[in-house]
This record gives sequence, C-alpha cells and structure tokens, in this order.
Amino acid sequence: MSKNGMVMIAMSGGVDSAVSAAKLIESGYDVEGLHMTNWKDDEPYCTASQDLQDAKNACKEIGIPMHHVDFSSEYRRDVFDESLEELRIGLTPNPDILCNQMIKFDSFIQHAKRLGAQKIATGHYARTKSADNQTHLLKGIDDNKDQTYFLHGINADVLSDVIFPVGSMTKDEVRNYAYKKGLPNHDKPDSTGICFIGERPFKSFIQTFLPPMPGNIISEDGEILGTHDGLMYFTLGQRKDIGIGGLKNHSGDPWYVADKKMKTNELLVVQGRNHKKLWQTKTFAKDMNWLNTEFSIRLKKGEKIACKAKCRYRQTDANCEIALFKDGIKVIFDEAQWAITDGQYLVIYLDDICMGGGKIFSEI
Repeated sequence: MSKNGMVMIAMSGGVDSAVSAAKLIESGYDVEGLHMTNWKDDEPYCTASQDLQDAKNACKEIGIPMHHVDFSSEYRRDVFDESLEELRIGLTPNPDILCNQMIKFDSFIQHAKRLGAQKIATGHYARTKSADNQTHLLKGIDDNKDQTYFLHGINADVLSDVIFPVGSMTKDEVRNYAYKKGLPNHDKPDSTGICFIGERPFKSFIQTFLPPMPGNIISEDGEILGTHDGLMYFTLGQRKDIGIGGLKNHSGDPWYVADKKMKTNELLVVQGRNHKKLWQTKTFAKDMNWLNTEFSIRLKKGEKIACKAKCRYRQTDANCEIALFKDGIKVIFDEAQWAITDGQYLVIYLDDICMGGGKIFSEI
C-alpha cells in the first residue's frame, strides 16, 4: 500500500473519471475503480451497459482493479420516486442534485469504505480546500464546467474524504491528457440530460408514471388559449412544446410558461422573454444545506448577508442579500432574475467558495 492509502474512484465510463484515476496514480495513491449502476432500462435510450463496458476498458488501460455495485433500487427510491412526487405537486425537481446527495456521496462512500478505501474521488469539476478547521468546496477552475451547483447538497462532513482530481483542469486539458495517455474514452461525448431519461423525450417518458391531467392554457387576462396535458410536463420559462402559436389578436412573439396554477390546473403563459412575470428580484429557499458554517452562524445572529447566488446551472452568479425567514431564507437580488422556478435550487457563493444552498419556493 502506498503512503497515501487507497482511493476509490467513481468510474462512470466517461473521460473525466478515467483521467481522475490516472492523475491519482501519478500522485502516489493506490487506486481502485468502482462503477455504479443507478438505472436499469432495456430501451435504447439507456447507456448503462455501454457505460459499464467503457469503465472496464478504462480501468484495464490504466491498470487498476474495478468493482461494480448496483444502486438501482436506492436510486429508484431516493431519487426517481422523489422526483416524480415533486413533479406531481407542481415543482421542477433536479434529480442530479438528489443523486449526488443520496447516492454518489452517501451510498457510494459507504460501499467504498467497506471495500477498504481511505478516500473517494470523482470526476466532478470542483475543488476542496482546508481552512478554519473545515473543508471548503470550491468552484472548478473551468467556469464552463464547474459542477459545484450540483454538489451543494452533499453532507459537509464527507468533503474531507473526497478528492476532485480534474477540478484544477479545463475540459480541453482533460481530453488532451486522456489522448496522450491513450485512454480509450478520450473522445467519448459528455453525458447530457437526466440519467434515467437520457436523450428520450421528457414528456413521453414521464407520462408512463404520471398520467395526463388535461387543463386550460390561459393568458394573464384569463383568456383560454388552448389546452395542456398536465402541469407536471411544464416548467417556468419553457418556450418549446407549449402547443400554441399563431393566435389571432396576439403578436407573433413567442409564448413562455409563467406560472402553473395547481388549484385550477391552469397553465399561465405570457409573450416575450422580457415579460415582467418572468423576472423576479425576490425568492425564498428551504431545506438549507450549509457546507460552510460561517453563513449559518451569521444568519442565526440575525445578520443580513451580501453574497452571490444562482437559481439554475450555467446562470451567472448574481449579487444578492440573504436573511433568515421562517424555516428558510429570503433572497433579494440586486437585479431581477429570469424564471426563478419552484423546486429548483438556489446555490450560494462567497467568491469561489460554495457555501451551500436550498430548494426554491416562491413563498414559504
């Protein structure tokens, strides 16, 4: 065993985890791979079997043993079923955040430690830094690939046992490294979409589990513009597949979803991306998960804290002020934010440190 101990790398089958494994070996760690099967589906949209084979091939090329574990039942219970329930009650869930919280940084870590791992590693674009008697989660240096938004919900206590080997690399550097190392997945495309949906149409998949509940599509004046198959198939700010267009007595501007009226089963739509109903300066968040103790302590003292936050992935961090409010926090942005969506996540930053976050609600 090396002086650094054994690290279990989560081998997804992609280039990021393969490069992470190779970089760990260069740093003097004993490395073993562990591939998770989180979703089983015989349809062509599911890439589970190919991902498993790609992970095996990468481990063989790198020269490390690979383990395999089936978390599909845990994933179904803790991620998929929870996401369906949130859709049913009108929220827009983020299964990738739930997966990191419940599977990749919980079930995976427990299994890896049973196999003898001292630390675990993943191919996420993020970094850690120890200071002030705690381990901080920092953004990856590649702004276009930073994944701390998806990691904000994990247990802060596990961060000291986690390594992110590609967090200090850009995506181009990762692919170039993989190519020079001769890794078989150096040019494998990045995965896109929610893992259990893949590239298949969202609506047709969800209809299998949440049957249609037809209702009216209305304007802000209450005019009935058409019908919808179910509010759970829509999200705020959505433009595509609303099913209306070219209506008489209306401009040719595109229609956007502005609200889901659950009590009346009505879908409210407005015209134009700059419509006032699509922009808000205030929102709330509940079920806060703090990765850094500083903000939680200050908030409990009654302070209002100036920081930055984002309400969706790839959104630019926006200046805001946060304060405790009821069983969550109230957030006031300096400038209006577009399509703040109930069920998505507000993630809070201080410079490049991810402080934590919580689930968005328009009112609490």
